Amino acid sequence: MLLYLIRHAHASDAADDSKRRLSPEGRLQMERLVAFLRAHAVPPPEAIWHSSLVRARETARLLQEGLGWKAPLTEMDGLHPEGDPRPIVARVNAIEEPLAIVGHEPFLGALGALLVRGSSWPPVFTMRKSGMLALERPVGCAGPWSASWQLSPELFGLDS
Repeated sequence: MLLYLIRHAHASDAADDSKRRLSPEGRLQMERLVAFLRAHAVPPPEAIWHSSLVRARETARLLQEGLGWKAPLTEMDGLHPEGDPRPIVARVNAIEEPLAIVGHEPFLGALGALLVRGSSWPPVFTMRKSGMLALERPVGCAGPWSASWQLSPELFGLDS
């Protein structure tokens, strides 16, 4: 199984953190990430989960539309920045189709560490804004995941 962990792109400031929208810089980050993924024919997920925060939903939608992914977007509880990744691990491990999760730090780094090492601390992965981590595990395997590759905005000439 293939799992993509994607941190939302850069967002504008707002009084209500949950309503922060992608900034022009964030949209540029997503344009460059989409172009890279398209050029490298990255396999599409069957589902895209995102947090309820606007910036994560917008990031997920730009990926879906930009890459022509047919996967439905699903707002998922428990993907907030300070959320506990353990309940999401149980959900991820119950799925056998490729999945993308669009969320936040430190949650995504903790989720990646938990899947790969079995412990969310200390951190193993640094997820930059608009960064992406691909994890893999054989279908039906209950063992740990392995990291396949990671993309950072610096690869596209951008800061995060």
